[in-house]
Amino acid sequence: MRSVRFSQPHYGGGFRPGITSIVRIVATLLPVMVLASCATLRTSTSFKPASVNEIRFRDRALSKSDAEVRVTVAVPTAEESSALFNTDLIRKEIQPVWVKVENHSDRIYYLNSTATDPNYFSPLETVYAVRGGLFGIYRDAMENHFRSMSFHNPVMPNTAAAGFIFTNLDEGEKVVQIDLIAAEQVKFFTFFVQIPGMRVDYRMVDFADDEILEVNEDELKAALEEFPCCTTNLTGDKLGDPLNLVIIGDFKDVAAAFARRGWLPAEETYSTAVWKTIKSYLFGSRYRYSPVSPLYSYGRRQDFARQKPRHNIHERNHLRLWYSPLRYRGKPVFVGQVSRDIGVRFTSRAWPPVTHKIDPDIDEARDAVIEDLIYSQMLAEVGFVKGVGRVRASNPRANLTGDPYFTDGHRVVLILDEGPVALDKVKSLGWEASQTFRIGASMEPSPN
Repeated sequence: MRSVRFSQPHYGGGFRPGITSIVRIVATLLPVMVLASCATLRTSTSFKPASVNEIRFRDRALSKSDAEVRVTVAVPTAEESSALFNTDLIRKEIQPVWVKVENHSDRIYYLNSTATDPNYFSPLETVYAVRGGLFGIYRDAMENHFRSMSFHNPVMPNTAAAGFIFTNLDEGEKVVQIDLIAAEQVKFFTFFVQIPGMRVDYRMVDFADDEILEVNEDELKAALEEFPCCTTNLTGDKLGDPLNLVIIGDFKDVAAAFARRGWLPAEETYSTAVWKTIKSYLFGSRYRYSPVSPLYSYGRRQDFARQKPRHNIHERNHLRLWYSPLRYRGKPVFVGQVSRDIGVRFTSRAWPPVTHKIDPDIDEARDAVIEDLIYSQMLAEVGFVKGVGRVRASNPRANLTGDPYFTDGHRVVLILDEGPVALDKVKSLGWEASQTFRIGASMEPSPN
């Protein structure tokens, strides 16, 4: 019979932990372990949160309803959150959102927390994040409180359920998306909550009544093809990035559709934001609300901006949108520009002197927006109209900061709905045909 030899495990670098080493490790960690346990015990015994009825955050609640359900949401301030949970959640970039669902139907509804935040925190995860330490006492007062305060599914027929979803911190504004799912039934409720403390790059435009023009489909296509080809500088004498994007929908629907796919508002360009941008550039850190530099159309800078940040400040997709005086089916028509940032560099052509370098294939960024909005389930129709005209990769043009770009020359037209719109129900407008993105068998390449 073959003998079997059991060898000692080998540790990298020749290190073999013996009894002496283990004792030294335990002796080193023991004071930390004791302190952590004591801190946890003190937290448990001194944990005295305020009740929901004591804090008046629900005075600012927003509600929406239909024939079957009524949904109410409220976002506590940092101070209210600290009182409700007896700890500083905002310091850990955790933002509780209070939700109440009143079910007046005979269906059983489930609230989909991932629609509100794909990376939401569980109650006990939140406790661990704010309390820290090596040890905790399971089911102590703090953990029980967080669990009892969270939203619990399901919402049974003719009952109501209320509680908190622990989301990632948003500044300036928060789009709270509530998706309710039942058998053969899905409901969307979108809430737009403004949060004080950050200057968001967003402004309304108050057109005079005689400036607003309601158009039909043929008039819309003709008007969009007459829009300027490109953004400009402040004085309007130099052309910048192409206007390659048109979005039709109410502002809150636009904000919600992008928020569902991870797009965030941009901070206005002022001293604090500039300094954050420079620090992010120098140290490669993430700055989720990095300002979008101003470009101009209709004689004014963008009316609002959105961005989809990735690993750091060097990488993001961003867009600028302007209100136009057009209305289609009673909804505002926005014209805009989208591009993909692939780096950050210093420049003497803009202020602040830090700008993003864009991917020269701007059609890729345009088509990525289509894909994102399809998966937001709020895109109802998509089409293309003539825009800047074709620019070949072999002979690119340059934007205001000198970055080259090329394009098939079309601008995409995206018509939003409150949803949900199934992926296979998105319709084609059947206008111009893009060489890079097509929906519908009837779409044929344009002869031009």
